[in-house]
Amino acid sequence: MPLPLIAVLNGPNLNMLGLRQPHIYGAATLDDIEQLCADAGEDLNLAIDFRQTNAEGELISWVQECRATAAGIVINPAGYSHTSIALMDALLASELPVIEVHITNIHRREEFRHLSYVSKVAVGVIAGLGIRGYQLALSAMADIVAGNEK
Repeated sequence: MPLPLIAVLNGPNLNMLGLRQPHIYGAATLDDIEQLCADAGEDLNLAIDFRQTNAEGELISWVQECRATAAGIVINPAGYSHTSIALMDALLASELPVIEVHITNIHRREEFRHLSYVSKVAVGVIAGLGIRGYQLALSAMADIVAGNEK
């Protein structure tokens, strides 16, 4: 029996982690996060499809693909959190459980970052715990897809 597939999708500028504002986002790179997710997936008996794009349309297409291929979506939509109703609609149309992850606490930052359209369709949001948020999201997702959520 194949392992449940969890899509871990990352939005714009996350490819710059480790270089872009390390005093805000830390020194970890996107490769570090991918390895963290791969390790967590192995521990949790999940298959991981890890992707990053700077293109909103590509991110939306990936979400649409997930409807037929994935058991759940963990997403760090980055700046699209605050701007993309189209991404929110695609996540809603996927009919999959979604967990939103942010490396920083968006509620302690600029006011425009406090609104997330993705949060409106997510079963949970993890913000401000650094890259560990991905690991926590995958752990929660493992429970959700196994039917063990409370």
